[in-house]
Amino acid sequence: MVVTTAGAGGDIRLKNEVTAFDESKAGVKGLVDAGVSNIPLMFNHKQNNKLEEYFPVSTNSNIEIPLIDLAGLNEDASVRSKIIDEVRNSSEKWGFFQLINHGVETSVLGEMINGIRKFHEQDVEAKKEYYTRDYNTKNVLYNSNYNLHQASAVCWRDTLTFITGVYRPPKPQELPPTCRDIMIKYTDKMMKLGKTIYEFLSEALGLNPNYLNDIGCADGIFAPCHYHPACPEPDLTMGATAHADVSFITILLQDKIGGLQVLHENQWIDVTPVPGALIVNIGDLLQLISNDKFVSAYHRVVAKKEGPRISVACIFRTHHHSENSSKRYGPIPELLSEENPPIYRQITVKEIINLKLSEKTQPQNQNLLPSALHQFKL
Repeated sequence: MVVTTAGAGGDIRLKNEVTAFDESKAGVKGLVDAGVSNIPLMFNHKQNNKLEEYFPVSTNSNIEIPLIDLAGLNEDASVRSKIIDEVRNSSEKWGFFQLINHGVETSVLGEMINGIRKFHEQDVEAKKEYYTRDYNTKNVLYNSNYNLHQASAVCWRDTLTFITGVYRPPKPQELPPTCRDIMIKYTDKMMKLGKTIYEFLSEALGLNPNYLNDIGCADGIFAPCHYHPACPEPDLTMGATAHADVSFITILLQDKIGGLQVLHENQWIDVTPVPGALIVNIGDLLQLISNDKFVSAYHRVVAKKEGPRISVACIFRTHHHSENSSKRYGPIPELLSEENPPIYRQITVKEIINLKLSEKTQPQNQNLLPSALHQFKL
């Protein structure tokens, strides 16, 4: 644990606080249920975080991430062409966009949010069965902060994570009864929607529509389902710190509470919830294979007095080492030329996941955000 208070005594107290929190297996929800009015030290980000000095929150309410309407996609070639143009522009300039009329029923979206709520709000003894930090072999995990014992300050959230895909079809018996059916149904729909999005992205890059699907970009989903309880001191902590996703793409479902912000032109832009919409963002892996044609945008979640905030992120990548340790990804050859030489070397998914979890992705000074991609530049 990184020292965040003066002296060894403060470090020991903080380490003991983290250990006790982890061993309770009750998560942030347990703290709220116990009636805390002040956040524990381990959640306090204001001691170390000076990013606000460099990246202010935008006060211009007219700046919003692009909204793309998929209505009429299969009925008119000109509509598809327009959608591909919008996806290209959004992926190059923002790395983020919202989708409406995407084909996933609003009832399914609502059921997924409610399923995650039911899991996190059930008795803590029922949740403890799923409490683990074994991301190497488990397909279903419940915990609070994957980097609890490494981070200098942790985030105000609990998470149920589901890992699935081509190599790991869901095993119903592994999933919690409170959300078992909807998690399988929802991730199946996200796999199908993801393949459609990859067709748009492939064409936006000037490639065959099947290109990104054929190289395995849609083969796996790592799905953290976050529960952010109402926070008594939201200005002192974060729901999620600034980061870029280790994914090809991420499809995010968020409830009406909001809190998601995207870094655009050195300002944090609020992503206002749109009923029925799904948010798509470009990940580090797609920025790498597109040779910086598409950008993996930094984003974060601010803590709020309102809550709980619930979100479901379908991070498209194979996660377990048995599936991601041999296949290599580099800049797509069809995109390269003398004028556009490769920026990155070839890597495995395992390599970039391990790097993200290591100290090497941390900012070298206070005005830089953590980055994994720069480690792979030629």
